[in-house]
Amino acid sequence: MNWITDYVPPKIKSFFQRREMPENLWHKCDSCGQMLFHRDLAEALNVCTSCGHHMAITPRERFHALFDHGAFSEVQVPEALADPLHFRDEKRYTDRMKDARRKTGENEAMLVAKGTIYGLQTVCAGQDFSFMGGSMGMHVGNALLAAADAAVEARAPLVVFAAAGGARMQEGILSLMQMPRSTIAVAQVKDAGLPFVVVLTNPTTGGVTASYAMLGDVHIAEPDALICFAGPRVIEQTIRETLPEGFQRSEYLLDHGMIDRVVKRGEMREELGRILRLLMGLPPAVHGELPPPPPESAKAAPVKAEKPTREDG
Repeated sequence: MNWITDYVPPKIKSFFQRREMPENLWHKCDSCGQMLFHRDLAEALNVCTSCGHHMAITPRERFHALFDHGAFSEVQVPEALADPLHFRDEKRYTDRMKDARRKTGENEAMLVAKGTIYGLQTVCAGQDFSFMGGSMGMHVGNALLAAADAAVEARAPLVVFAAAGGARMQEGILSLMQMPRSTIAVAQVKDAGLPFVVVLTNPTTGGVTASYAMLGDVHIAEPDALICFAGPRVIEQTIRETLPEGFQRSEYLLDHGMIDRVVKRGEMREELGRILRLLMGLPPAVHGELPPPPPESAKAAPVKAEKPTREDG
C-alpha cells in the first residue's frame, strides 16, 4: 500500500481491474469445428447452425422444447440403493456420483416427466448422457417402472428418449437386472393398450439397445445417431473385416428396416404429436387458431321449397 493506492477512487480501481469472463460462452461443434455462441446454440436445441450436427442435450432442455408451453411436472422415482457393492476402481462409486450430480445438477441419469403435447397428455422419460454416460443402473430401472405406472394411470402414451453407453458397470449384476425390469415396464404399457414410442439419440448402445430401446411400437432416431449393441470398432476387430460406411448410424438403420423415422430435433415435437395422436385414435391437432365464423350478413338465406303445382304433376 502507498499514498497513490490509498487515494485512488474505488471506481477507477475497478476500471483497471481484470474482468472475469463467464465460462462456456462459446461451444465448438463436434463435427465441423464451428464456434457457436451459447445462446444461438440453445435456441437451436444444441444443433449446429453450420452443419446441422446434433449435439447432446439434457432431458430437461428437451422436455422444455417438447411439451406445450414448456410446462411439465416431474414424476417421482423411488430412490435406489446407494453403492450396494461398495464398488471402487480409480475412484469410489459414491465419489463418481457426487461429481456427476455436481456437474449436471441432476440426481441421476434419467428424468421422468408428464405434460401435454399438442393437448395430448403424455409421459416422457429421458436419459442424460452427461450423467455417467447415461448408464443404466437401478435408478433407470426404477424410473422406467415409474414412467409406466404414470402412463397407465393417466391413460397416456409413453415416450422414452434413449441415450446411453450401456449398463452401469459400478452396479455389476444389479445393473444387468434392469434389462428385464425395463421390459416389464414396456409390457405393462402395451398390456394397457397404450402406445410406447422410442426416440433413439446419439449414442444408444449396449444393454439399453438390447432391452427397452428396441421394443417400441414406433422407433424414431435423430440424424447420424450411433445405435448399436457392440460398437463398430469391436465388430471390425472380431470379424476382421471393414464395415460399410455409416454402419450403425440412424440413416443406415432406416435403410435396413430397423427404425421407422429419422427426424431432426427441431421437428421432433410436431412429428411426435402427429404419431401419438394417430396411435391413440385421435384426429390431427389443429395448429394455430381456428378461423372466425362468418358474419350473419354473409350467411346464405335458407331456400324455401316451392309447393308442387298441377302442371308439375
